[in-house]
Amino acid sequence: MFKKMMKSGSRKPSRNDAGFDPNSTNMVVNHASRPSPLPPPSPTTTKQPPPMNSIEPLPLLRDLPPPERQPLFLRKLQICSFNFDFTDSSKNAREKEIKRQTLLELVDYIQSGTTAKIISELCQEEMVKMISSNIFRSLPASAGQQPADAEEDEPYLDPNWPHLQLVYELLIRYVVPSDTDTKIAKRFIDHSFVSNLLELFETEDPRERDYLKTILHRIYGKFMVHRPFIRKGINNIFYRFVYETERHSGIGELLEIMGSIINGFALPMKEEHKLFLIRALIPLHKPKPIGVYHQQLAYCVVQFVEKDYRLADTVIRGLLKFWPVTNCTKEVLFLGELEEVLEATQPVEFQRCMVPLFQRVARCLNSSHFQVAERSLFLWNSEHIVVLIAQNRSVILPIIFASLEKNTESHWNLAVHGLSENIKRMFMEMDPELFEECQQEYEEKQSKSKEVEEQRQSRWRRLDEAVEERERVVGEEDHMIIS
Repeated sequence: MFKKMMKSGSRKPSRNDAGFDPNSTNMVVNHASRPSPLPPPSPTTTKQPPPMNSIEPLPLLRDLPPPERQPLFLRKLQICSFNFDFTDSSKNAREKEIKRQTLLELVDYIQSGTTAKIISELCQEEMVKMISSNIFRSLPASAGQQPADAEEDEPYLDPNWPHLQLVYELLIRYVVPSDTDTKIAKRFIDHSFVSNLLELFETEDPRERDYLKTILHRIYGKFMVHRPFIRKGINNIFYRFVYETERHSGIGELLEIMGSIINGFALPMKEEHKLFLIRALIPLHKPKPIGVYHQQLAYCVVQFVEKDYRLADTVIRGLLKFWPVTNCTKEVLFLGELEEVLEATQPVEFQRCMVPLFQRVARCLNSSHFQVAERSLFLWNSEHIVVLIAQNRSVILPIIFASLEKNTESHWNLAVHGLSENIKRMFMEMDPELFEECQQEYEEKQSKSKEVEEQRQSRWRRLDEAVEERERVVGEEDHMIIS
């Protein structure tokens, strides 16, 4: 009876059990899922071979019968554990080529069948050790600096990449397949391994960061025990970047991973996730190199608002807190993100922040930088935003009317001038009485400011006249004393 219960109780997990599709490019992690238990691994009698002191070619795995492949597999892992200096292409050329061919064979061998069937538990452990010895290394001194601008600077390319790529391919083919036994694999893909993997995101080689992004995401989806640890590790990288260094090459890739993770958050959202938004994502708007990762950052922020509309007020006020004052390029990025957030904002949340929001928009409308002014005027191209503004026009129009009027009177850019005219016409058709009131109030303020300016000029004239009179009197007194 016990054997029957054990037999019926274990089943092969489906991809839906883990909430993760390893073949999907748009990956979403389902946090409510739990993988089903796998059957225990079969015992292995493979022994660790003696260490190798030199690299020599070995027979191909496919040329040997299956019982003899495991020892040969371990020998090949030893070959691949040798590290070479790739800055000098002429040094150890023969050994490097043997290692490259061996890596290619191992990748093909792992891909050819079920992992649990073709390699034993000992082989899996030694394979992870070999992978660790290759990828976990000291990065160049320049690594971790401010990311290179793809349009201006050539990205750094690691000379080790021809071998590193094959090692990463081997790791992907070990982590991704659904038939990999996570109970065994998590003994080797442990917290230490994940922590070292996170540190590698500081590499300046974009090819390596792309592999790291895929691998870490697969580990997050496959090993549920590592999920809190991975989120905490990414948080710590963001904190160090924002509050200490402002230098890290992999922020964009880590944000891509977080964007997929956020997409899988269950509702109601945990307080831990809300704190991540407030303490990490919103402050990420502060560093100077935001342009390198802003697209991924905006996606994460908008995901939060779409998941829980009540966070819209928190996000908008956070954007206003870190709003750039002298950097027009960042200001254009902020306006684009603001539009995406507003499109996911509900009326109640909009009313909570509309006054400080449109005070900032009014200043952007009058920016002498035409892209900032034009981008702020584009907010009215969104139907959802226009509806929100129309519902609260009695509050919003008095705030922005002066800016629109000044644009139509004196802005140097014709496009900004025309867009301002269109928005004024929209408000006029929307509520003629309110528009007339704002027009009168604006004219009164202009008249008062004109009077104040005239009084100021008058005071200056009187002061100038008094100075001239004083100089004349002093001059006459000096003349009388001399004579």
